[in-house]
Amino acid sequence: MKTLAFLSCFLFFAFVSSGSDKLMGSRFLTFNAVIRVNQIEVARDRNVGEDERSLHTPAAVIRFREAITKGFPGGKITWAFSWLALHDTTSDYQKIREIVVGYHHKYGDEITFIPGAYFANAYNPIEQVNKDLHDGLAKVSEIVGNGYRPNSVVAGFLSSENQEYLAKTEGIHVCQGNIWSQYAIDNQDGDGAVCYPFYPSKEHFCKPAQGTTDFVDCVNLDGWTTDFLAARREGFAEGFNSRMGVGPIETLGKYGLETGLKEMIHSTAIHFDRGFELNGFAWVTNCWEVSLPIDVAGLTAWLSEIKKRWPDVKFITQGEFGLIWRSHYKSNDFNYRFEEKGSGIGGSDADKEIRWFMNKDFRLALLRSLKSNSEAVIDFTRYDLPAREPAEMTRRWSLLGEINQKQTRPQDKPVPLNQVPETMKKIIVKRYPGLF
Repeated sequence: MKTLAFLSCFLFFAFVSSGSDKLMGSRFLTFNAVIRVNQIEVARDRNVGEDERSLHTPAAVIRFREAITKGFPGGKITWAFSWLALHDTTSDYQKIREIVVGYHHKYGDEITFIPGAYFANAYNPIEQVNKDLHDGLAKVSEIVGNGYRPNSVVAGFLSSENQEYLAKTEGIHVCQGNIWSQYAIDNQDGDGAVCYPFYPSKEHFCKPAQGTTDFVDCVNLDGWTTDFLAARREGFAEGFNSRMGVGPIETLGKYGLETGLKEMIHSTAIHFDRGFELNGFAWVTNCWEVSLPIDVAGLTAWLSEIKKRWPDVKFITQGEFGLIWRSHYKSNDFNYRFEEKGSGIGGSDADKEIRWFMNKDFRLALLRSLKSNSEAVIDFTRYDLPAREPAEMTRRWSLLGEINQKQTRPQDKPVPLNQVPETMKKIIVKRYPGLF
C-alpha cells in the first residue's frame, strides 16, 4: 500500500512538472461524483429527504466509473463522500469505500468529503461546519491510508469563514464552494458570484477578495457549468429549469439522450470554443450523484463527444485544477468574458444572445434580442461594496447587486445599455471602455 501511495504522489508531481500545470492555453474538465446515504444529509444526525442505501451498491459504483473510463480514457475524477457514507458499516458501503480507494490508486482519482450535502451553512453554525470538515477529512485520510490528504473539498455552498478555516487550519486551498446562479432551487440560494475560479472575500463567499486584508487563500469553484441564458431565470420560472447546462437531471433526465446531449455539448462549447478565445483558457465542470436514476450511457456519450471535438482537453481532478489556477493567479486579477447564443432547448432562448463580464470589481451581464437587436443590462453586481453573510442559519446566501439577473425585485428590471445611470457607466467604462 505504501508503494501505491508513493506512486500516486509521484504521478501527480510528474503531471505538474510535465507542463500540464499551465493554465493558459488549456481546456480543463473536472467531474465530481457524490456518494451519500440519505438524499440530503443536512447534519451528522439529521436528514431531509429519502434514504438512498438501496441505490448505492458496489455494482452501481463500478458501472459509473466504467462509463467515465469508456467515454474519456485517462480521465480523473473527484469522489465526495457524505458523513454517513464515510461511516456506514453495512457491507455495501464498506465495499464501495474499498472500490473507490482502488480507483484512487488505479486512475489517480481524488477522494474527499462533502459536508452537509451541499447546504452545510443553511443547517449548521460555522463552528459545527468546521468540526465536520476536520473530522470528515480525517476519516477520508483514515480510509485511504498512507497519509493521504485531498487537495480539495466539495461543498455546494460554503461560507467564507469556513473556506478560510480550510486554508489556514486544514491546509486545503481549493473548495467547490459556490453553485453559480442558484436561486429558488433545492435548499439554499447563492446567486451573485463569479462562475470561474476566484479567491473569496472574508465578507462573503460570493464576493471576490478586494485586497490582502479580506483575502481568503482558498480557490472558490463553481459546482456545475450552466447555460447562461437558462441560468438568468428564477428557479423554474416560465416552466424552465434555471440549472440547465451540463448537469444530467436538467438535460438527460428531462429531454432524453439525443436532445439532452445536444444541450450538454452546447453548454460545454460556450467555454471550450468562444470562451477559450476570450479568456485564454477554459473550464467545464459537472457533478453527478451516483444515486441518480439516469442511464450512465449519456455520461459516456458526453465525454466521448468532448474527447472527439476537443482532443486537447485535460480531464483532471478538481483539486489539481484549482491548484493550477492558484499557481497562475496570486490575486483576483482575472478578467473573464463569456458569450452565448441560445440553443433553443428549454430556457436557452434561440432568439437571444448573452454576454458576461466578470472581474474583481463587478460582474455585468448584457442580454440582446436578435429580433429587435436591442441590448439591456440584466445584471450588475458590484464587489467593491461591503458585503455580509447571514448571521443565522438560512437558505438566503445570495449577493444581490444593483440589478440581478433573476429579476426578483422591482429594481431588477433590465436597463438599456445606453440608459444606465452615470455612476454605473463610469465604473463599467474603467474596465470596458469599448462597450459605450
